[in-house]
Parts: sequence; structure tokens; C-alpha cells
Amino acid sequence: MKTATKKEIQEIHRIFLEHYSDAVTELRYDNAYELVVAVALSAQCTDKRVNIITPELFKRYPDARTLASADIDEVKELIRSCSFFNNKALNIVNMAKRVVEVYNGEIPLNEKDLMTLAGVGQKTAHVVMIEYTKANLMAVDTHVFRVSHRLGLSRDDTASKTEATLVRKFKNDLHALHQGMVLFGRYICTAKNPKCDTKCFLKEFCKSTESFKPK
Repeated sequence: MKTATKKEIQEIHRIFLEHYSDAVTELRYDNAYELVVAVALSAQCTDKRVNIITPELFKRYPDARTLASADIDEVKELIRSCSFFNNKALNIVNMAKRVVEVYNGEIPLNEKDLMTLAGVGQKTAHVVMIEYTKANLMAVDTHVFRVSHRLGLSRDDTASKTEATLVRKFKNDLHALHQGMVLFGRYICTAKNPKCDTKCFLKEFCKSTESFKPK
């Protein structure tokens, strides 16, 4: 598979910003606490499903202090329709406990501290910071992985290596590029039946329509 040239990368960068400069996550939230919980629940689960689950969850547990003291079985029941709900329930309750015990109930907004929270790895930390603080960071989910490979931006076999490659090649505006690549992959450059001829505005840069997945 061909890789994108330096000139092509510059054009892809420009076109993504042209279409997605104001793009934000489709997860619904009102504050950093709700965002962290929503992003944690969204792992291997659709944003649409998470948005169905969270209104009642946040009504019952409106902040880290209430979630930290929650009955774990009640939390499991509220998020039961989410994938891996048992583990996610434990993680978000333990996350809330640490936020209360260590950070006085306030979500930390730097990568190092976020990654000390249960269920928050580097990708989740980056997504939270990209969305909430517009940090110049990249996060690679299945959509970003697929899009970056189809456009010849990366030939890496893992999400973490792909992230490093995208950071090196794009350098700036990473928060907007991340959001744009997610939406582009979700609605246009889909895994099955991509909208190549009807909606794609990056067709001239496409190197493949294979459905790439990270190892």
C-alpha cells in the first residue's frame, strides 16, 4: 500500500480542518466528571448507546462523590446494556473513589493524573483532554485507525504506533484532526460500504478501501 506524500499530508490536514474545525464528541456531557464516565463507557460501545445510558446514571449519581459511594449492583443495572458492563461499573466507581480521595472530587485534567484513575488508559485520557481542553493530542480508535490507513498516513499495526505516526506527521491542530477523523470514519469512510462515490471529499488521497483493524 502506498503512503501519503508530504504534500498529500498537508492537503489532508487542510481539508480535515476545512470540514471539521469545530467538531466535538457526540457523547453528551455537562462537565468533566460526566465526560470521563461517558468516555470510559464508550470503549467498544457506540456513543449512541452511551447517550441512552448516561442520563439516568448522571441523575442518580450527579458527581464523583455520589458515584464513589454507589452500590455497585445498582450501577451495573443502570449500565447493563453497555458492553462489558460489569468491569465498567467497577472501574467508574473506583475512578470516582480516587477522584474524591486524591483530587477532592475534581477530575484532574492532565494525562499523568488521569491515567491513575481506574479504567482510564492513555487513549481515554487523550480523548478527555482533546474534548475538554482542546489539547494538542491524538487518540486512535477504530475509526481513526481505519481512516489513517486508507489515506496512507500510517502503516502501523497497532493503535499506539499509529498515534505516534499521526502526531509526527500532522504536528498541529491534533484535537480537531482527531475529532474530524472519528466523524469521517463513522459516517463516510465506514468499515463496510464506505461512501466513496457519494460523500467522500478525500477520495483522491485514498490508497485502499480495505477494512483495517488494529492488533
